[in-house]
Amino acid sequence: MAVKGSPKNRKEASYALRMAEKCTIVDLGEWFGDPDEAIVKVAGEWKCPVFTNDGKLRKRLRDINVPVIYVRQKSRLEIDGRM
Repeated sequence: MAVKGSPKNRKEASYALRMAEKCTIVDLGEWFGDPDEAIVKVAGEWKCPVFTNDGKLRKRLRDINVPVIYVRQKSRLEIDGRM
């Protein structure tokens, strides 16, 4: 996407890649078959916020008091929970 697509999509994809480079990758091995389950477990243990727009995952995280940050109205970030 950072190479092909509309100028707006390329710009957004490039920004997302730059942000992703700053992230830490956590190797969980083969413990989890379901990525959502891994996110819920790690975020619950670390009490760290999670960025997602997945409604089911957001609800699961809210249920265990993990802050969720999501995109609203295509251009705004909304925080659900306390940081």
